[in-house]
Amino acid sequence: MTNKIKATDPNDLGKFFIERANAKDVDGLVALYEPDAVLAFPPGSLATGHAEIRKVYEQFVAFAPELSPSTQHPALINGDLALTAATLDNGEITVEIARRQPDGSWLWSVDQPNIIAF
Repeated sequence: MTNKIKATDPNDLGKFFIERANAKDVDGLVALYEPDAVLAFPPGSLATGHAEIRKVYEQFVAFAPELSPSTQHPALINGDLALTAATLDNGEITVEIARRQPDGSWLWSVDQPNIIAF
């Protein structure tokens, strides 16, 4: 795992995602997820676990434009689980489930980055 700063709040994950994607830091992006996390990206595809998520982000950073900060919505926290969401500039909404780790940091467990707003 990368030696990046850990998320102490569930909404840190979204901020770190933008920073690491813009830096084309694949290791940093993968480090935002639990080892057995599920990523629904690109739309219609599922990547499970760090190895598959790494492949997705290797392709993503190769073609991704500079990302703008999104509008982060307040995290909905229930114990060690949190629902995080953000609205992107294009109106799409990202939705993720984060889990508090034993050290108190947060990692995404489930990530669906492209949901069209309705």
